[in-house]
Amino acid sequence: MKPSSDCPLAAILAQRVRQERETLVRRWLDRIADRVALSPNQIFPTDDLLDHVPLLMDGVADYLEDPVDEISVDVPVIAKAMELGELRHQQGSTAHQILWEYEILGGVLFAFLTRIVDEIEEPCTRGELLGCSHRVFRAIAVIQQFTTDHFLRMSEERVRAREEQLRRFNRAVSHELKNRIGAAGGALSMLAEDWVVEDATKRERFISIAASNVAAMGDTLNGLLELSRVDMEHEPTRNVLLPDAAAEVKRRLRDFAAARKVRVELSDELPWVEVPAAALELALSNYISNSVKYRDPDKSDCWVRVEGEIRQGAASSEIVVRVRDNGLGVPVGSRARLFEQFYRAHGTITGEEGTGLGLSLVKETLQSVGGHAWAEFPEVGAVFALGLPLPQAPETPSN
Repeated sequence: MKPSSDCPLAAILAQRVRQERETLVRRWLDRIADRVALSPNQIFPTDDLLDHVPLLMDGVADYLEDPVDEISVDVPVIAKAMELGELRHQQGSTAHQILWEYEILGGVLFAFLTRIVDEIEEPCTRGELLGCSHRVFRAIAVIQQFTTDHFLRMSEERVRAREEQLRRFNRAVSHELKNRIGAAGGALSMLAEDWVVEDATKRERFISIAASNVAAMGDTLNGLLELSRVDMEHEPTRNVLLPDAAAEVKRRLRDFAAARKVRVELSDELPWVEVPAAALELALSNYISNSVKYRDPDKSDCWVRVEGEIRQGAASSEIVVRVRDNGLGVPVGSRARLFEQFYRAHGTITGEEGTGLGLSLVKETLQSVGGHAWAEFPEVGAVFALGLPLPQAPETPSN
């Protein structure tokens, strides 16, 4: 049996919800912020979104006033509910978080209605009052369902994409490890040959072949560990300020760069914005390491510089970070393949070992958090860059 829509108390309560919708949204936002490790600006990170979230309150009020027509997918409130589901997915939230966010919304609304209902001079039976409560519960449940369903659909799509990505990655890694194991094993077996045992130069050569292939296998496995670490840290995403992330990467690579006499510099103008820690640190580590490896040995002053800016676009803005160096640069014929798995632009001309996995790992990791990677080719050296979506207005460092 359809619920009645002629309850006068319901219409009055619905009107009060509409009148107080901004206050109710702010109260909801404050309650969420009290329970999660996010600032209010991250929960609803743009004024546009925050201004439209009151449509959720309008949807509750409309159903409270007239529950005859179900809340359908083509009404504005459902579009906003799905938008909230997409936002939570981008932030690395969980379905459980969405459920308790709406539980908090229900608590805010019921507390508000309980407080004002005694102020309303309108005859109402107990049955009608219970009916009004059910309408509020039903409206929140429907909006919650659309938010959660959209969140889960996006999560499933991401899982399928990551599974396919990992399958391709694992096939490539398996092939690489098989080749490296074969080369190392072959070199070690040659050490037992009489003609090698008697020749120190040949022994050193085969030992070097075995050692370099074992080291390359270690680099490959480290790449797998980095990929696993990023996947584990993606949910929930740990954010840090960009200058802090860059300083941490510089600290880690300090000895590596010093041993090769390369100076690593951080621009004083890196924007004070939050970035996903795991993805950004992995990208910077690979970019800076490559710049150090492929320094120009003929230069007395070798340097790597990390720069950053906020690039404003017509529809959206992004954080752009560039790692610039005065090294060997990238051969023209290698530029198109830089981000392919196992591709090494310089081969072994620098004497530095590597697997060619780093840049492909950077590209895939940045894509997993909505970013992208590319290279630029000035007359001297090289520039490796990344872009990440800008979630909120830039912050200034606290004094």
